[in-house]
Formats: sequence, structure tokens, C-alpha cells
Amino acid sequence: MADQGALKANRKWLKIATRVVWVGFVLGIVGFPLYIWSVSVNLNNWFGELPSYSQLENPEQNLTSMLYTADGVPLGSGYFRDNRNPVTYDELGPNLVNALLAAEDIRFQSHSGIDLESMFRVAFGVLTFSPRGGGSTISQQLAKNLFRTRVINDDEKGKLEGKIGVLDQLIYKTKEWILSVRLERSYTKEEIMAMYYNTVEFGNNAFGIKSAAKTYFGKLPSELSVPEAAVLAGMQKGVTTFRPDINPESSKWRRNVVMSQMVKYDFLAQDAFDTLRVQDIDLSEFKQQDHNQGLAQYFREEARKELRVLASNLGYDLYGDGLKIYTTIDSRMQGYAEEAVDSAMTRVQHLFDSLLLKEGRDLWIDSKGRELDDFFDDFVVPRSTAYRNLVNKYGEDSDSVNYYLNKKKKLTVFSWQGEIDTLMSSLDSMRYYKQFLQTGFMATNPQTGAIKAWVGGINFKHFKFDHVQHGKRQPGSLFKPFVYATAVEQGYSPCYTFKDEAVTINVPGQDEPWSPQNAESRFSGEEMTMKLAMARSVNSITARVMDIVKPEKVSSMAKRVGIKSTIPPYYSIALGTEDVSLHEVIGAYGTFANKGTHIEPYYIDRIEDKFGNEIYRHVPRKSRAISEDVAYIMLNMLQETAKSGSGRGLAWTYGLVDLAQKQNEIGAKTGTTQNASDGWFVAVTKDLVAGAWVGGDDRAIHFTRWPDGQGARTAMPIVGIFMQKVYADESLGIEKSFFDRPAQLNMEIDCARFEQVLAPKDTTDNIIFEDDIY
Repeated sequence: MADQGALKANRKWLKIATRVVWVGFVLGIVGFPLYIWSVSVNLNNWFGELPSYSQLENPEQNLTSMLYTADGVPLGSGYFRDNRNPVTYDELGPNLVNALLAAEDIRFQSHSGIDLESMFRVAFGVLTFSPRGGGSTISQQLAKNLFRTRVINDDEKGKLEGKIGVLDQLIYKTKEWILSVRLERSYTKEEIMAMYYNTVEFGNNAFGIKSAAKTYFGKLPSELSVPEAAVLAGMQKGVTTFRPDINPESSKWRRNVVMSQMVKYDFLAQDAFDTLRVQDIDLSEFKQQDHNQGLAQYFREEARKELRVLASNLGYDLYGDGLKIYTTIDSRMQGYAEEAVDSAMTRVQHLFDSLLLKEGRDLWIDSKGRELDDFFDDFVVPRSTAYRNLVNKYGEDSDSVNYYLNKKKKLTVFSWQGEIDTLMSSLDSMRYYKQFLQTGFMATNPQTGAIKAWVGGINFKHFKFDHVQHGKRQPGSLFKPFVYATAVEQGYSPCYTFKDEAVTINVPGQDEPWSPQNAESRFSGEEMTMKLAMARSVNSITARVMDIVKPEKVSSMAKRVGIKSTIPPYYSIALGTEDVSLHEVIGAYGTFANKGTHIEPYYIDRIEDKFGNEIYRHVPRKSRAISEDVAYIMLNMLQETAKSGSGRGLAWTYGLVDLAQKQNEIGAKTGTTQNASDGWFVAVTKDLVAGAWVGGDDRAIHFTRWPDGQGARTAMPIVGIFMQKVYADESLGIEKSFFDRPAQLNMEIDCARFEQVLAPKDTTDNIIFEDDIY
């Protein structure tokens, strides 16, 4: 009986087991596909939405928008949220392909998105508590990277997500299975591998293999060696853990694991592996890609501000749509400009520092060289970011503000001999950085308005302010050509003569007359032409010309030729008292070189979308400002500065003008403010207009003596060195040349043949000469 009972019990359990097997079989055959289908259609919103087929074929990625020079050189690392520059499969090279296959998915070419063998291996490892690696294919990892299946916003969650941890993982994995199969149906294997390498992160702000290869090894992906490719492929097991710059030993270990897998699958010979495995990772070319690296850093930042708005107006995202932006900058000329700034400013700064030390004075002085004792505390500190942040945090009267301003901390600071690691307080840092003189430099093609070089300061990493477009300062004598151009336009020959003597002008509506002084506060008494007076920047004669032509006409002239800043019709503007930017000055001088037609300087030539379709092309903004005759006469007058005036260093020091052989025509003008806080210089040729400004961050930072800070000494060397390099580079196609003389020029300009030419009319009634006062 007992045996019969046991037999009945065994039969009962056999039936139960059979039913369980059948139920499991039915569930496996019917239920699992039904589950997969439910996830794919998000049944009852239990699982969350999957990307549509349209999204699958056009996955959204943040692609880097790249700037290119006119000669095809990439400028910096571009504009990005994720520093990502996509590559095609052909651009990967075999080493990267083989390293990824060996490390992640050796059956990639044979499966359809899901590797069943790997899945069973993983499942068996879990059941036996002996994990044997991951089972995700390259396609599954791509699905996870592209569509962020495991990073879901609350409004994107299904009803079951976020409830049960194990269930969440199953849902996420299921989504990746479905998407990987769909990816395999939508793309070729080569496209999937390229997309994978384009989507993964490598640390150091490098997204995608092209950025990673550039960042860590300074190479294109196809140029990577086997060990280098193994380093980058191996990082995907843990980017931070295996980053070669911060964890070199871990990265080396992981690299060797990948290379051993390459040996296993016959991608690498054993003897080659034995040699390579002992080598350290070479990071001699490592350079984090950021906006402090590469050419034209100031220019790139200024271009970014305009491009962000321009791209938005065109319906694009500058930081994510992978635009190709072609600029007018020439990489060779930009390089020469930066070299010229470094060379010239090193010497100018040395002179300034040595005089500061010799004079034993504070940094801030007034126009007479007297120290401004409270300037730092009253003006510099309150305007600083450090002070404002502390006040916002602790309150203006809190002792904490003063405590933290004086607290020493580790800093890396700029010097002309290289960066210095030091201890400084915020106040120390303010004083230290204020001692550096700054500069701005720009060069354009006057015939097209295309900007060819742009340097906004001495070092973008440490001094972000751009002095080309935003650093408006008084131009001094640089403004005088607009006064003389007005006179020429009114019919006054450049050969008309004046006497250099003290002058006092009664200004309507003012109690005090205007009595401008010459640069060195003395008058020669010499009779000289307008041409010579402009070349020598004689204030007394410029003032007399201003009184003849009237301030309203000069203000109008400045605006017509390209000065955008407000220039009120005051007599004093003749001497450059109103602030202007270098950018607008170069554009205005370009009007003379472009035969009287003003072209607004520009730097964006055209823009293409990520597919290469042109979405924008610049249309030059032109306007007839002055006649061709007036423009040529002004060029002729500006040449006198390079021959006998303050710009003669272009010939004697830099050899740009051969006065004897007349091999080149260059017009030039210097500008220096009264207290020598601003030094300017502009040179004009037929094919190039180049100019520079030099001065302190504050107007109270300047040389004590006017001659030391004059534009011919501070700014001209930048322009001279730049043009020397440009002329020496035959690949640029810029040669020494002559201005085009109008065929029917109706005014005498050869002033050497005349002692004096009568003025068309005399309007000097309100000028009081010094001799007449007594």
C-alpha cells in the first residue's frame, strides 16, 4: 500500500512538473514574444516609448560645429556641448576596427544585433554565480548611447519603470535588444561601427573617436597605432578607470587585455604583442581640446557670439547641429599676427616694467605722472568679479569680504616667460595682472572687407577681454585723416600750407576758447603743407583745418568712411578725443584703400549644414563714402607718414618701403593719446590694411613720458613685424605694389613743387594767434 501511495504521489508530481514544463514552454513560445511585442508598442504605457523609425534613421546627436580658415585649416576645437566630430567607417582605420571587435563583439559581423551565444554565456554565469563578461553587442551599446535607454525623464517613463529594480533592468535590456535589431535593419555593419565610435565618450571633454584621437595622441583615427587604438577601445569598460592621463597603470593593463584579445582572434601577432605590452602609453601629444588652444582664440570667441544668433535665425543650433563655418581668416597670416604680438609685446612690456622699477612708482598715475594712491582700492577692487561675488555672498560690510580677498591660494599665472605656479591672494592677483599692457591687432583685405587676422589680446587663457571689437579708446592722431579728408573733399589741396604756431579758437557756446598744444608742448614756427602736417601729427595745424571745415562735416566724414561709434561735432574730435574701436578704425582706413567705397569688415564667408548644404553666404555691405579722387589723395598723404613722419620706421626698421627704388607704396598713421595711455598704428597698402592698439587695462596705467608710450614705439612694431612676415611668404600672393591713381585726378598732390597754394576761401576769422593776444 505504501508503494502504491508513493507511486500515486510521484505521478501527481510528474503531472505537476509536466504542466509546469508545458506552461513554461507555452510562455516561452508565446509569452516571451508577446512580452517583446508589448515593450515594442509600449502596451498600455507600461514600458515607455521607444524611438520611432524616423528617429532611428536620424538619431539626434550633439555634433560639434567647426570653424575653418579661408585656406581650409580647422580653427580650434569648434563649438559644442559634446566635443564630437563624426567620422565614416573608412576614416577609422583597421586598428580601431579590430580592437573594438576583439574587445567587445567578435561575432559582430555574423549576428543581427543580439549575440545569443554571449547571452547564454552570461545567463549561465549568473545562475552559477560565476559571471563571464557582458553580453551586449556593439549594436546594443550603440542603441544605449544613441537613445539613452537607461536615462529617462519622469514624463518619458512607463507605468512599470521605476517600481521594481530587477524589472527595470529587464525592460531596459529588452529595449536595447529591440533597438539593436532595428538598427541592424536600418544600417550596414560599417555604418553601425562608425556610429558607435562617434557616440562614445572618452573623458577630457572628448566625445567620439575623432576628438579622442586628437586629444590623447594628436592624430586622426586612421593614424592610430595598435596600442593607441587598444587604449581607446579599452576605455569603454570604464572611461574614468582606464583614462591614460589620470590612471596610466590601469589604462596600460586594459590596453594589454585588448591586445591579448587581438592576438586570440588573429588581429595581432604574438611576438608583436610581446614587444608592445611592456611599452608605456605615450601621451607626449596629449592636449585637452578647449577654447584656450589653437589659433585665433579671441577671434573664435567673438565669432561664437555672432554665430549663435545667426545660426538660430537660420533655424540651427550652433552647439549641436555640426555646422561647417568657413571664415575669412587666413591661418598663415593669423599665425604671423600672433607671432608679431608676442615678439613686440614682450619688448614693450619689458620696457614698461623696467621704467616702472626705475621710477619706483605705483602702477596708476595721472596725466602728469603723479601717483593715484586710492585708485586700486576705489576703482580696481570694486569692479572685480572676486569682490562682487564675495559681496553677494557675505554682504558689503562683512569682514569675510576682506578676509577672503587677502587669503592666499594656489594659482597658475601668466608671464611672458611661461606660466608660473604660485601662491597669491585675490588682491595680489588683481595687482599682478593689471601691470600687463594689452593689445589688439586686426588686418583686412580692403578690396573685399575680409578680415584676415585678428588678435584681441596678449593671452586668451588669462585675459579674455577682446581689444579689437570691444576695447574702445581715444585714437589720438589716428583720427586726423578724417579731418584732412573733409578738407580735401571741400577742395583744399594737400599742398596748402599753414604755420605751426600756437592757436586759440573761440568755440561757439563755450566760455573758454580751445587752445590745443602740440605733442611736446612746443611750436616750430615752420610753414608746412597739410600733407606734412598730417604726417608729423601737428596739432596746431589740424586745429586750424578743423576750424575751416567745421566739426559737423568731420563727424559726418568719420561716419561715412566707417566709424560706428558716436562722434559728437566738437572741435576737440580733431585730435581724437572720442573713443573708437580698432575694428572700426581698420574698416575706415580700408575705405581709402578701396577707392572711396566703404565695405563693412566681415569674417563669416559661408556656412554649411552637416550634410554639406550651403545655408548662408555673406553678402558684402558696401557704400560710396568719398570720391575716388579724395581717397587716392588721402593715400598719398598717408604715404608721407611712412616717408618723413612718425611711420618712417616701416622703411628704416622693417624694410617695407624702399624710398630710393619706390618698390612699394604704404600709407601709415600713428596715434597717441595725450598721457600716452593709448598707442595706435595703422598701415595701408593696396591689398592689406593692418593696425594695432597698445595700452593698459585702465587709462591710468601708462608710461610716464609721452615718447615712451607713443604709437610709433608701442604699436608700430606689431604691424611692422606682421607685414615683414606676410611679404616674405610667397604662398600668400601679397606683393609690394602701388595704389591705382585715378586717370583724371584734378588736384595737385606733388607738394615739393609748391611753397604754398591758396585756399579756396578764408574762414579763419575766429582763430586767434598767440602773437595777436599781446
